[in-house]
Amino acid sequence: MMRLRIMFSHAAVVVMAVACGAGLVGLALFAPLWVWALIPFGIAAQMLNEYNLHRYVFHLSPPRAQWAFNLLYMAHYGHHDFPTNTKLFFVPIWVALPMLLVNGGGLWGVLALFAVPQAGWIAVAIVPVGGVLTFLVYEWFHMTAHVNVPKTRVERYVTTLHNQHHFRDFSKWFHVSPGGAVIDRAMGTAIDREALKHQQRIEFIRTLGMRPNDPRLIAARERFAAKYNLSEAEIARAAVV
Repeated sequence: MMRLRIMFSHAAVVVMAVACGAGLVGLALFAPLWVWALIPFGIAAQMLNEYNLHRYVFHLSPPRAQWAFNLLYMAHYGHHDFPTNTKLFFVPIWVALPMLLVNGGGLWGVLALFAVPQAGWIAVAIVPVGGVLTFLVYEWFHMTAHVNVPKTRVERYVTTLHNQHHFRDFSKWFHVSPGGAVIDRAMGTAIDREALKHQQRIEFIRTLGMRPNDPRLIAARERFAAKYNLSEAEIARAAVV
């Protein structure tokens, strides 16, 4: 119950859950049965999207411009800075919703352009159902990795790998969802178990290699203190080199 309460306190989770639910109802009532067989394509696409967004967007080199830095701080940097802050666990709605609309609308547009039968329902099966369901699974496991609760075997495994991303090497293990480790291994961003025994923790790992007192970080923490309920003590500790 606690985890559900945390998840559904976040606007993006609510919106995406509604979109997924609406897609499922639509498929059940109006779509031909064969369309359901396309849902796995949405699952696979979202697994790749999860990895690529995390690696190539959320871990962009810190921008010099404060406004751009602030966007990435809200999207992801802040989560590394304060990894137990529940308000920073989830993908912001201004990232999640446009991706849903662009991916769903784009796929429908391409299929319709080529006059593919049932283009709309194919797009629904792949994006709002397969893709968004996988996104919600990601959000569940990501949140679970950061909270102190009894965990299943799979949840413990996900937590172990994700903790290595946060506290050993932020340039590794970009997946979170179960099964995504195969993508990291294929892309060379997995951490070898033997190498982990000898690998030193990266300097300033909680601030993605930036000095904790970097002026951009200080400005972002102060800017978003109220939004994320950051206390003065937390902000002061975060800036200690």
